[in-house]
Amino acid sequence: MSDALDQLLDLLDLEQIEVNIFRGRSPDERVQRVFGGQVAGQALVAAGRTVPEDRPVHSMHAYFIRPGDPTVPLVYTVDRVRDGRSFTTRRVTAIQHGKAIFTLSASFHHPEQGLEHSMPMPPAPLPEELRSDADRLADALGAPLPAQFRDTPIELRSVGPLPIEVARDPSLRAPDDFSSLVWVRVTGKLPDDPLLHVCLMTYISDLTLLQTVVLGHGVSFHSGGVSPASLDHAMWFHRPFRADQWLLYAQDSPVAAGGRGLARGLVFTAEGDLVVSVVQEGLIRISGTPRD
Repeated sequence: MSDALDQLLDLLDLEQIEVNIFRGRSPDERVQRVFGGQVAGQALVAAGRTVPEDRPVHSMHAYFIRPGDPTVPLVYTVDRVRDGRSFTTRRVTAIQHGKAIFTLSASFHHPEQGLEHSMPMPPAPLPEELRSDADRLADALGAPLPAQFRDTPIELRSVGPLPIEVARDPSLRAPDDFSSLVWVRVTGKLPDDPLLHVCLMTYISDLTLLQTVVLGHGVSFHSGGVSPASLDHAMWFHRPFRADQWLLYAQDSPVAAGGRGLARGLVFTAEGDLVVSVVQEGLIRISGTPRD
C-alpha cells in the first residue's frame, strides 16, 4: 500500500471524541478550501460508525454550506434520527469555527429480496488501454504536476478528451457534448470493509463530476477564468462493490443555468453491474461575474 493511500485511509479514520461526535482533519493546509469529497466521505464515516454493520448505506444527500478551512479540525456531530426495523437514518453536521459548513442525511437498509434490473454499462475501452489522466494533464500543461496531483491514491483514466485538452483544441469535442466516461480506482489493496469502500467512492465521486458541466463549452478549471464549487451532492448505493477494482464512472450534465450546473453519474463495475448513482449541483463562476 502506497504512502498516499495510507494517508487517505488515515484521513477517513475519524477520531471519536464522544458518543455521537467525531473529529477529522484535512491533509493539506496550503489549499484554499477543503475538498468537498473529503468532507462528504468523512461525514459518511461518522454516520456509519453509529449504525450496525449489517445495515449498509443505500443513500445520502448532502449540502455544502460554507467553504471548509483546511487549517483547523472538522467536528462531525451525528443525530440518530431513527432506528427502525428495516431502515436506520442519520443526520450529520460538520462544524468549523462554531458554524455548520456541511450537512448530510444518510439512510441505511439491510438488503431484502425483490425486483432487479439496471441500465447496461456504456461501451468503453478497457482501462489498461488508456493513459492516466495525471500523465495527460502534465502533457497539456507542459510541466510536471505538483505533488498533490502526482502522488495520488486515486487513479483516473478518461476515455475522451480532458477539459483542458478541449479548451486548447475545441475540435476534440462537439459543442453540445456534456458527457464523459472515466475509469476510477484506488491504487492499492483495501480491507474488506464495505463502509470504507462506500466512503472512498463518495470521495472519488466529487473529483470529476462538475467537469462535465464545462466540457461542451470548451473551458477548463485548470486554464483559469472558471471556478467550481459543490452545492449539493446525492448518492444511491445499489449493490456492493470494491473501490480498489476498476469502476467505470459515466457522467453527463443535462443543464446549466443561473450560474449553476447539474451533473449526473452512474458507476459500473468492470463486469457491467450498476452499483452507484450520483447527482450533484455546483456553482460555476466565470471571472468577472458579480457576487452577492
